[in-house]
Amino acid sequence: MQTLTVSLVQGATRWHDAPGNRDYYGALVRGAAPSDLIVLPETFLSGFTNDTLGNAESMDGPSVAWMCALADEVSATITGSLVIRDGDTVYNRLIWASPDGSLAYYDKRHLFRMAGEHTRYGGGNERLIVELKGWRILPQVCYDLRFPVWLRNGRRESSVGGMDYDLALFVANWPAPRRQPWRTLLRARAIENLSYVIGVNRVGVDGNNLLYAGDSAVIDAVGEPLLELGTQEQVITVALDPALLIAHRERFPAWMDADRFSLDT
Repeated sequence: MQTLTVSLVQGATRWHDAPGNRDYYGALVRGAAPSDLIVLPETFLSGFTNDTLGNAESMDGPSVAWMCALADEVSATITGSLVIRDGDTVYNRLIWASPDGSLAYYDKRHLFRMAGEHTRYGGGNERLIVELKGWRILPQVCYDLRFPVWLRNGRRESSVGGMDYDLALFVANWPAPRRQPWRTLLRARAIENLSYVIGVNRVGVDGNNLLYAGDSAVIDAVGEPLLELGTQEQVITVALDPALLIAHRERFPAWMDADRFSLDT
């Protein structure tokens, strides 16, 4: 594991305006400090919408191609979620675009029924763990943050500290009225999984008149914030030190006493 630099892009997504958002977020990404990984919010090209007919694109559409081209341009992996139609189903799909042109993706498993997401989108059933500079990274989407069983860092003897992953990241459209659960759950997931956690939320007001307060953050494995963003548009870059994570896992190997279980997906 090497030091990992991550840029958090906390933007004010334009409602149902993919071309405008590509211009807007493209400028923010190009203005970020040199990074290994650039993290954008959930559904950052449309806003959190149930208008899947008007906003869904295919994996061959302009937005995925734009992410790949931008990753190549800035020499960094770029991730964030899009509204993607795959066959007859629409997914809230996190795209992982690497500068070498390779792609991976994760379909949001837990669909936010209080906003009717479960009626318009299909849910995924497989976690994605990707590697970057020796780090094993678990990317997730918004509401997934509330489900610790799905996020449980499994026991893997061959990996650093015996864990499945070293960093969990969450891209989100998490409204301001629920900002306290967002802040609390980011810390809880870091503590219980002996992992760094990054959460990137949006700011501004969306087309449903919902306010978003940002509160994007980087949390270390003991639940302490290394970085906390405010309520305004911001792009901040942080360097994650693997030595601190490894030392904590060696000093406090709670993973060795974790309950073994299987998950019915």
